[in-house]
Amino acid sequence: MSSIQNDNFSFDEKSQGLAKIALAKYPNDRKQSAVMPFLDIAQRQNGGWLSQPSIEYVAEQLEMPFIKVWEVVTFYTMYNTKPVGKNFVQVCTTTPCWLRGSENIVKACKEIISENQCDVAHNNLFSWMEVECLGACVNAPMIQINDDFYEDLDYESTKNILQSLIDNKPLKIGSQIGRLGSRGANNAQ
Repeated sequence: MSSIQNDNFSFDEKSQGLAKIALAKYPNDRKQSAVMPFLDIAQRQNGGWLSQPSIEYVAEQLEMPFIKVWEVVTFYTMYNTKPVGKNFVQVCTTTPCWLRGSENIVKACKEIISENQCDVAHNNLFSWMEVECLGACVNAPMIQINDDFYEDLDYESTKNILQSLIDNKPLKIGSQIGRLGSRGANNAQ
């Protein structure tokens, strides 16, 4: 993971392959439509965040003004303009999660990761922040860690998940009470 902003950025071989696949989805005269996939590819290659050189590179590759790409980056919350930890924890605190105890999830993050949101802690292992809806309200409260979702959380299960990442023995993703899909909690197995 890189927390240093280098003066140069370019897609590595893997990212070039992904960019080629993304571009193939759009007509040649509409390659700017690939801006979001290109930003995602750049962010993944750059350790979970977009440095200014990486944004400039995407703009150059898609023949777009920097400001147009910057507008996309700053509009969507899925793009990070500052370094994040290897395990980027996003805690949903929107109404359904709040009603089901998201403050306890925040409490666990403050205790295990850092008192402050967006701090990169534990030798770059973690950062966390509160976010708006993550889209699984029926399984609230929930968190997203990188690309994985953990649902039906409470204080203890959140602490266990975070500790499992510290111990490099990640727990299973999904519902932490055995719920299948969006069945009622009393139908969990």
